[in-house]
Amino acid sequence: MSAQPDGFTVILEQPDFIIVNKMIDIDMHDDEGVPGLVSRVSAFWGIPVYPVHRLDKVTSGLVLLAKNKEANRTLSQLFADKQIRKTYLAISDRLPKKKQGWIKGDMAKGRNGSWKLLHSLENPAITYFQSLSLPIPRHRLYVVSPQTGKTHQIRVALKSIGAPILGDVRYGGSPDARTYLHAWFLHFSYAGAEYNVEAPHGWGEKIGDPASLQNFIP
Repeated sequence: MSAQPDGFTVILEQPDFIIVNKMIDIDMHDDEGVPGLVSRVSAFWGIPVYPVHRLDKVTSGLVLLAKNKEANRTLSQLFADKQIRKTYLAISDRLPKKKQGWIKGDMAKGRNGSWKLLHSLENPAITYFQSLSLPIPRHRLYVVSPQTGKTHQIRVALKSIGAPILGDVRYGGSPDARTYLHAWFLHFSYAGAEYNVEAPHGWGEKIGDPASLQNFIP
């Protein structure tokens, strides 16, 4: 194990898996000689690890990585069977078309690696969200529960209701120091144990009273 984690903090370690809090601007995999999260976690523990799911480079928060191939198969199947619940936080400085509810639609590739939401429902991305006002005028916090795992799903979903994520300039969000999208909470059962895991978001100056989030914890 190397002395200090680089690009992540350790949230939970178990015999079969590790959960880390990924920092922003870290890719999941190596890119042009820059180590990705998987390489960094492997170097930290000195063993190969296997990502059970992924986060975009601009997204911070919880990532579950298996320590062996058998655990990876089991945990990946839990994801496929929707037995692992994920909850994200996002901030937008735009007024949404609605303040809570479902966002559903097929996703199609757009330009330059972006995606767009369609009205069709053949194999839809499905997202549920709630929101609340923040101390900063016009800003709202979104508590988002994706029911599917499509690429850029949450970013596209919030854009579709007129509330692109703050800092997410790819999808029309206002420029900021970072993209305010964070994988906040994981809930799942594995090997007879139940896990409820939370990753600190560090958005205190924008969110205000942290107690306002207590009613949204899954």
